Formats: sequence, structure tokens, C-alpha cells
Amino acid sequence: MSGVRIGIGQRPVNRKQRAVKSLWTGIWLVYLSAPVTDLLHGGHSTGVSILGWLGLAAFVAWYMALVFRTGRGERERLVLGSLGVLAAQSTLLALTLGREWLVLFVYVSIASGAALPLRMARWTIPATCALLTAVALAVPDGHSFLAGLLIPALLGGFAMTGVRELVRTTIALREARATVAQLAANEERLRLARDLHDLLGHSLSLITLKSELAGRMLPDHPGKAAQQVADIEQVSRQALVDVREAVTGYRRPRMSAELAGARVALTAAGVTAELPAGTDLADVGEESESALAWALREAVTNVVRHSGARRCTVELLRRQTLDGPVLELTVEDNGSGGRGGHGNGLTGLTERLTKAGGTLEAAPLKHGFRLVARVPTAGPADVGSPA
Repeated sequence: MSGVRIGIGQRPVNRKQRAVKSLWTGIWLVYLSAPVTDLLHGGHSTGVSILGWLGLAAFVAWYMALVFRTGRGERERLVLGSLGVLAAQSTLLALTLGREWLVLFVYVSIASGAALPLRMARWTIPATCALLTAVALAVPDGHSFLAGLLIPALLGGFAMTGVRELVRTTIALREARATVAQLAANEERLRLARDLHDLLGHSLSLITLKSELAGRMLPDHPGKAAQQVADIEQVSRQALVDVREAVTGYRRPRMSAELAGARVALTAAGVTAELPAGTDLADVGEESESALAWALREAVTNVVRHSGARRCTVELLRRQTLDGPVLELTVEDNGSGGRGGHGNGLTGLTERLTKAGGTLEAAPLKHGFRLVARVPTAGPADVGSPA
């Protein structure tokens, strides 16, 4: 039924769920038929019967309140006090009304297992059974009920400790699942933020440069200005495609495409570009190549936007390190050198490379700036050889 189902360890949140839990908890009160029968047909006086009904009602109410609120973080002293009240009620009713009332101790034992942690219940349950034994021996003909009540009290009490631990474990798993889901959502937001920064930063910088070039060329060279406008349209369309792919999580830039894009961006910015002629990355994993391609894009974007450089050199080398063969990307320019520390781009880039098992070094030079990104490769490395 919709709105009635209650998961293990979940608190009822509406009237129907409270009713279901109350019914499930109260159905076990059927074993109180012996005290009820004694009150109805035990031959007690009217006054004793009234006191017996009041005592039984008080016991049931206290028991239900204690078991119904199990696991809500009550203080242990409060729970122990409540169990003491239940034990006192059971003792008084059994001693005054007879052996039929010894069954109340079974409920005290079960409440101990349900409401107390195992480290305490392992003592209170045997103590309740010991009290049951003592009262049974003191009540006339109580020993005949002892065997039938002692085993249910022990087994029922310790069974409830297992149920309590199951509830606690279920709650912990549910909380852990919620935490994992939250972390996954945060990671996805970070990935999307990195992708959008890298994609839009590069594309918008190129659009800005070409727009400025078109504006300067328009009076004297309208044909060249038209070519720049066409390039702007192409870059903006590609940026839109990249953003869509980044949002869906499928975009993985390739090094060859990024080298071609870097040449276009640097040339448009009036920067002399020295780039490797070709790339053979058959032994480089897709994630590693993607991280290195992002590094190239971020480095070139920074050169175009911030450095004021006139020359930019890109090297792609294979090296042998103590951790194994790596593919090393170096981007160096002769610009101003100061970048004001790591911004969002370099921070996100560091995260990408770390996830791929690589490293990032970025620092200003005396005349310029250098970025070095490394990712592991699967094949042997020839020290210093171009990729």
C-alpha cells in the first residue's frame, strides 16, 4: 500500500505508518492472555481486579512506549530506568496476583534486547531471567511455569539484540549510500565545472582575438576580415558542440586535435608557435591522453590570454622515471611569467592529471612561464626522444 510501507530503520512519518508499526509491535501482546484470563476468571475481588487491570495497562503502555521509540538515541540511563520500572511492575503483579503474571518478565527481557546496546543487554537479559527465577520460586506453584518462560525470555531477549544491530546496520548503510550519492553529485559538478572552464575559456579567447583582428582588418582588408568572421562562426559552433558533449560526459579531447587547435590559436594571437610534427600515442591510455590534451589546451589558453608572449614552444617527449615510463608535455613561453598563482584552470587540471596517475608542474621562469604535465604510458620509454 502506498504510504504504509516502512523500511527497516526508518521512522514512521505519517499516521498510517505509525499505525502499522504500533500493530506490529502490539501483536506480540497476545501472549498476555494468561494475565487477562486470570483477571477475568481468577476469582479475585473487585478491588484486586481493578488494581490488576490498572497495573496491566500501565505495564503495556510503558512497554509499548519503550519499544516503539527504540533507536531514537535516548540516553542509556533513561532506558535503564524504564526497564527498572517494568521489572518492578512485573515483580509486584506476579507476587500479588499469582504465577500467571510471570510472563511479564519475558516482555522485560525483550525490551532489554530491543532498547539497549549489546554491551549492556548481555547483562540485563540474564539479570531479568534471574529475577524471573527468583520470583517464580517465591510464587505458589510458580516453578511449574519457570521452564516454559525462562527459555523464551533468554532467546527472545538476545534475538532482539540481533534485530537492533540489524536496524543499526541498515541505518548506517542508508546513510553511507546517501553520502556516496552526494559525493558522486559533487564530483560530477566539479567535472562539469572543469570541462566548461576549459572549453569556454579556450574558445572564447580565440573568438575574442579573431574579433579584434576582424575589427582591425575591416576598413582596409574586408576580404581578410570576412575570413576571420567565418573562423569565428566555426569556433563558436565547435564550442557549442563541445559544451553539449561536456554536459553529457562523453567528450574526450585527443592530442592531435588539440595540437592543431593550439597552432591556430597561437597564430591568431601573433605568437610564434613551435609544435611537435606528429604524435604516436598508441601505448597511452585514453584517460591519460585526454588529461594531457586538457593540459595543452589550458596552457595555450593561458599563453594567449595572460602572458603577452611572442614565442611558445610545445614539446612532447617520452621519458623513463623511477615510477616507470611517462609521456611528458612541456609548454614554455617568453611572456611576463607572472600568473598570480594557480587559478581554477590549473587547479582543475591538477585534479585531472592526478586522476589519470600523472603530475603537473607550473612555475614562472626568469623570462616566461613553463608548464610540465606527465602521464604514465604502457610501453617502454626512450629518454628524451620526441613523441
